[in-house]
Amino acid sequence: MSDKKKIVVACGGTGGHVFPGLAVANELKGRGHDVEVWFSGRAIETSTHSGWEGPRFATGARQISLRNLPIMLLSLFKCVLAMRKKKPDALLAMGSYSSLPPVVAAWLTGVPVILHEANAVPGKAVDFLSRFAHTVATSFDETAHWLPGRKTIKTGLPVREHLINEPRLDEVPEGTFTIFITGGSQGAHRVNELTSQAMCLLKQEGFENFYVIHQTGATDEAFVQELYQKNNVPSRVAAFMKDMGRAYATADLVICRAGASTCFELCLFAKPALLIPLPSAIRDHQHLNASALVKCGGADEGIQRELTGRSITRYIINKRKNPEALKKMSEALKAVPVLGAASRVADLLEGLKAP
Repeated sequence: MSDKKKIVVACGGTGGHVFPGLAVANELKGRGHDVEVWFSGRAIETSTHSGWEGPRFATGARQISLRNLPIMLLSLFKCVLAMRKKKPDALLAMGSYSSLPPVVAAWLTGVPVILHEANAVPGKAVDFLSRFAHTVATSFDETAHWLPGRKTIKTGLPVREHLINEPRLDEVPEGTFTIFITGGSQGAHRVNELTSQAMCLLKQEGFENFYVIHQTGATDEAFVQELYQKNNVPSRVAAFMKDMGRAYATADLVICRAGASTCFELCLFAKPALLIPLPSAIRDHQHLNASALVKCGGADEGIQRELTGRSITRYIINKRKNPEALKKMSEALKAVPVLGAASRVADLLEGLKAP
């Protein structure tokens, strides 16, 4: 191992930013470095904190808007003070609004920055903050095209590799066709509506020997649970799935959004998927993420405005009747290189030298 370093990892916001950041933080901690994780401190992050046992700091960052400008300036002030007190050797920032105060504070205090962009197309935060960064680590080859004049290195997206060692869910017998539905750590209302309708239709039409694992987000948990109980749909419903590794291990088919973390976890577990990109995603980046998996043969893409509960039902029935097609999709995902991204990002941080 290289000399021990003090490193700050800023990864607040949704699970798509937190989980990859924590994967790198744990890799660095395992190498003996002094690592502190900076979250924004918002309640929506609480469910994602279990992946980190170590020092943490709440920056107070909030979504970027004119109304939140005073809050963001206060967050920047807090981050500058914290940087001066800790004197880290490097900052890793995982994008989103939560990266803005830490990265600017690092620039003001002379701390070198590595940015990581999870998606195929950089978000507004990474686009802006890249001017303050030593290097932007990317998950996709095409991301560099969107950051002309910036130093980029493709590392892949750090994923929770330890999840692949987890067993199937105990309550789901072997041979039960299992559908795992997730809109990400916060859920996705329209995905929940469409898929819950589809699961009830499956049950009503006599689709036998199936099971549903549904991560709904907090807002929709009660309504989905009630709907499944009313229609006798065999299921496990949770606002936030703590046993993600076990859920993936059990699934035969995943229906989900196309955030970068989800896409790379599908590759990690080699799970065929129907991807439903968020229509309002910045620069349509979820569609571009989905396209990468469709192109390799590991997933199908559904356009949200064109989908119905009935069309999803037909899709599921078709996939179950064609196990060879599911097997080919799984094999295609196995060929996508996923492992080692956290280690590659950690190497970049170890190689940084203060200006």
